[in-house]
Amino acid sequence: MEYKVFELKNKNGMKVKVTDLGANVMEIWAPDRDGNLQDVVMGFDTPEEYKVNSCFFGACIGRMANRINDAKFTLDGKEYSLPVNDGKNNLHTDADKGFHKMLWQSRQDGNSVEFSFTSPDGDGGFPGKLDMKVTYTLTDENGLIIHYEGVSDKKTLINCTNHSYFNLSGDLTSSIHDHELKLYSHQYTPVVAGAIPTGEITKVEGTVFDFTDFREVGKSIDDKEEQLTLVQGYDHNFVLDNLTGTYAKAAEVKCARSGRKMEVYTDLPCIQFYAGNCISPQTGKGGVKYDKRQALCLETQYAPDAINQPGFEKPIFDAGQKYDTKTEYRFSTF
Repeated sequence: MEYKVFELKNKNGMKVKVTDLGANVMEIWAPDRDGNLQDVVMGFDTPEEYKVNSCFFGACIGRMANRINDAKFTLDGKEYSLPVNDGKNNLHTDADKGFHKMLWQSRQDGNSVEFSFTSPDGDGGFPGKLDMKVTYTLTDENGLIIHYEGVSDKKTLINCTNHSYFNLSGDLTSSIHDHELKLYSHQYTPVVAGAIPTGEITKVEGTVFDFTDFREVGKSIDDKEEQLTLVQGYDHNFVLDNLTGTYAKAAEVKCARSGRKMEVYTDLPCIQFYAGNCISPQTGKGGVKYDKRQALCLETQYAPDAINQPGFEKPIFDAGQKYDTKTEYRFSTF
């Protein structure tokens, strides 16, 4: 089967490539402080290579991003079982048949491409036939906007995200330890073994999770702090300060080597900061050798395992209720 690759360009020369295989992001070319364009995300040269993609490079994750404890949940008194694919838990719905592995219908209109796909009732273990649309738009402000829309014919869970791995230096062989990160969050959700939340929502003040001002990713990542050693570094959910459901800034990350900065905007309640601790050694685009902590993810979302955690906002949508959310990755220089 031949898969399509769509290129989006703006007036500044920035470009993005996405494919109808999984609605995955393949390339993001952003300018550095001298105006030089470089690809700043991990991935593969061809759509076919995304059929494996064990690290979820550029992946459109659905129906449910992140982890669900014991790979099961109860909705309206009925228990649903999901694929057990991460220890005893479920991670990102289904590694083999999630949204990122499906062939999507596609339609390009200038600087936007719309992908659509129907997930059948029971797909991945979730109830309801779900009609999904994901639209990527590249703006002249150097923003890549991802618009997720979905409607199910049964009450269900929906929590999509994008799993792009960023290295703003443009050198995908280099560490992201020198990247500086700021999160618009004063609270995070601690985890137990298996990266399942404890159910607590904890203040970041005075901890290695305090990114309320710019902090180097590598500053504390190897500290012998239990929360870090449990998941080999940062792989934690942060509760955003903006819980109004309005569109607001969630994160900023910058690289002094290149002068690139990326801002993340969303209307979702949480963001997962993953420092690429478990990137398996492999060959990516252009024969580049990828390895751990050579890129980071900032995944907007509802909190992991929210359906099983009493104190977390639930990604539950009634039959006919629209799931409608936007996330933007906006690039600039400093």
